[in-house]
Amino acid sequence: MSHQLAVLVHTPVHSAVVGPLTYVSELPLTAGTLVRVPLGQRELLGVVWDAPLALAPTPLDPQKLRPIASALDGIAPLSARWRQLVTFAANYYQRSVGEVALAALPPQLRDLSTQQWGRRLNRQAKAAGVVEPARIDATESVVLSAEQTGAIAQFNINSGPFLLFGATGSGKTEVYLQCVERLLARAPDAQAMVMVPEINLTPQLEARFRARFGPLYGDSAVVSMHSGMTPAQRLKSWLAAHSGVARIVLGTRMAIFASLPQLKLIIVDEEHDPSYKSGEGARYSARDLAVYRGRLEGAKVMLGSATPSLESWHHSRAVADGGRYLRLVMPSRIGSRTALPAAPGEAARFAPDLAAANAGLPLVRRVDMNHQPKRCVFSPPLLAALVERVARGEQSMVFLNRRGYAPVLHCADCDWKSECPHCSAYRVFHKIDRTLRCHHCGFAERVPRACPACGNPDIAPMGRGTERLEENLAELLADVRRPDSVSEQWPEGEPVRIVRIDADSTKHKGALESQLARVHTGEIDVLVGTQMIAKGHDFRRITLVAAINPDGALFSSDFRAPERLFSLLMQAAGRAGRDADISAVSEMWLQTFHPQHPLFASLKCHDYPTFAAQQLKEREQAGMPPFSFQALVRAEARTQDVAQGFLTAASAAASGMENAAQLLAQLTLYPAVPMSIQRVANVERAQMLIESPSRAALQRFLAAWQAVLHATRKQAAGRGLMRWAIDVDPLAI
Repeated sequence: MSHQLAVLVHTPVHSAVVGPLTYVSELPLTAGTLVRVPLGQRELLGVVWDAPLALAPTPLDPQKLRPIASALDGIAPLSARWRQLVTFAANYYQRSVGEVALAALPPQLRDLSTQQWGRRLNRQAKAAGVVEPARIDATESVVLSAEQTGAIAQFNINSGPFLLFGATGSGKTEVYLQCVERLLARAPDAQAMVMVPEINLTPQLEARFRARFGPLYGDSAVVSMHSGMTPAQRLKSWLAAHSGVARIVLGTRMAIFASLPQLKLIIVDEEHDPSYKSGEGARYSARDLAVYRGRLEGAKVMLGSATPSLESWHHSRAVADGGRYLRLVMPSRIGSRTALPAAPGEAARFAPDLAAANAGLPLVRRVDMNHQPKRCVFSPPLLAALVERVARGEQSMVFLNRRGYAPVLHCADCDWKSECPHCSAYRVFHKIDRTLRCHHCGFAERVPRACPACGNPDIAPMGRGTERLEENLAELLADVRRPDSVSEQWPEGEPVRIVRIDADSTKHKGALESQLARVHTGEIDVLVGTQMIAKGHDFRRITLVAAINPDGALFSSDFRAPERLFSLLMQAAGRAGRDADISAVSEMWLQTFHPQHPLFASLKCHDYPTFAAQQLKEREQAGMPPFSFQALVRAEARTQDVAQGFLTAASAAASGMENAAQLLAQLTLYPAVPMSIQRVANVERAQMLIESPSRAALQRFLAAWQAVLHATRKQAAGRGLMRWAIDVDPLAI
């Protein structure tokens, strides 16, 4: 007897196949079973899915259906809750269910043949015969602050979701560890998921969790999931989580789709970080899906940040005002000491906030660059402060969110600039390998000896990136010598040691870990880098952080730019003074041409609530999120006219949909416009914004509009390349 099965395979949203395909099987496989099925000339991994109701009254002819190739034995079916999570994500973010479901599985699982999978199961069975030695409780008792104790108590007696609003250095990670520890001790089969925004933060978090839970539950109880792992490592971690062997899963945004049958706790660290929002494929928000999954699984959810996203902050307002999250507050740093006040002259000159310093947070100094020597990169007061830190044997961090040597090469004679021939952007000058490199399409070539347009040999860099900053700082500190070191490895009188950490200096395997280790051991005096070093790291020896050019985002057309800038600067400031025994006063220096800007005034006081209230007021007046809901439709074609024409035609055709008048009455469809970088790799890009005060109305429109987009694309297919994608709740417009 044969059984008809609905099977999901990886089909992109652009294809005509958007739901499960029907196959036949001799065995009645349950939903969630992993199978291999033929599709065209290929054999693909598929997931047996819940059969659509439409198939029940009209069964298909079994003679026309293809049989499944095999089922993957040894893997328990994916749970109904996992399938519901995938279905919700696909529907909400306007992608096909098969695309989301199969992309959530480890790549090696999709690539292994049935024979290869059988051999792997045999190896796992042999390894399972090795019994780990019994573990003892080797954890040390941790003395918690009153704020940590209160936050944990509130977490235990309430259902959540929770927003843990804690200052940098307030001990949020210890709260996470305590919550996980108590969960695992209370429920023998429970699993927890802890998410971080970026790969480079995973190793240090994994080390802390292994140190705490390895002696209790074994090394296999803690696994990581992120795209930096090899396919074999990802498969091993996924299988450990799916089988329940792994009690704790640490990962980036991709971990939100991990199969954890006994999930009881989800923690999203640095929940404000835009890295939780996917920028390709299904453009999902792992933070938002974490809240949904917690409700689906009956698991508690904790979002943590020193600078929460305005959406989460808005949701954590009082319940009487419509709040949905419970806000847990930890405003004080662990081990903070009262700072000595600055001299009166310095207070008047740089406007530090003494109240913030007394709370143990860095003293914020604003340097007005209008009153400094022209074209100087490091103002004299900042340079003197850096030298002073070196003399005291302390570390400093210089932050500039732009890698490379200079963003543009320029000819003063003919005004030639290093434009990318394939993108509407400039190629960045990288002095270390003498290349001009486009950071959008990757096109690179050697720096020309003379201007390609007029032959002028005097072409010069414009602006600066971290490479140039490192070079400039090395020149300024060339005559400075290190003091006596606590280690004979770095004797007195050595030059100042500067290290740069950005995407270029850490592209080789192990480079980031090696450089961070040098910082932690005190070998480095000054750390120069991009946002990679500005968040999440626990640098115990850094007492001074300097932001060199933070003005770029102050007047951006993107309404989210102030939020991102404030968050980045406050996170960067949080790297200073994390060990109060090293320095009485830690400092954050801001070199700005707009020292009186309200954003810097709030930052000076470390006053996120005031900043958030002001931003939310402006957004409410303008009808911006979180007081409205948005979707961005992006189109790609060979010409800008075709890309914009597709969006314009699809917008016009929306009026012909069923119930169009009712849907369109609750929406605003803005005209199609080029994207900020409108050409990438010789592909023109356009976008159209859709906005509504109702999330439900926006979702109903997008679901109904899918057919219109498909039909419009077919009409434009004869004009060459035509791609489109919908980004629900976009973070960048």
